[in-house]
Amino acid sequence: MFSHIMVGTNDLKKAKTFYDALLATLGAPPSFVDGHRMFYMHGGGVFGVSEPINGEPACHANGGTIGFTCASPEQADAWHAAGVANGGTTCEDPPGVREGGMGKMYLAYLRDPDGNKLCAIHRM
Repeated sequence: MFSHIMVGTNDLKKAKTFYDALLATLGAPPSFVDGHRMFYMHGGGVFGVSEPINGEPACHANGGTIGFTCASPEQADAWHAAGVANGGTTCEDPPGVREGGMGKMYLAYLRDPDGNKLCAIHRM
């Protein structure tokens, strides 16, 4: 359904440091920078980070979350730890098991340095 997901940043260098470390925990190689934006390609997906081309400041979506699939709870914990160690901030409940209408999942949430809400998810 999706060709790619892209979020905005106000500091491409800081975002690269954050996302290179965060996405390495999922096996993604470092991004390649293309001028004012960068891309990660892994597992058939494309994730991009871009300085806005309209010259306005980047901002995060209220109510928006981008989820990254993890192979295990341990990988989700490593993802979360890498994010926090590289400028992210934890949000929501601490990483752990949640049960709901979509079944049992291990979730870890954080915000990137620009405030975008991210989630690591392992479906149990």
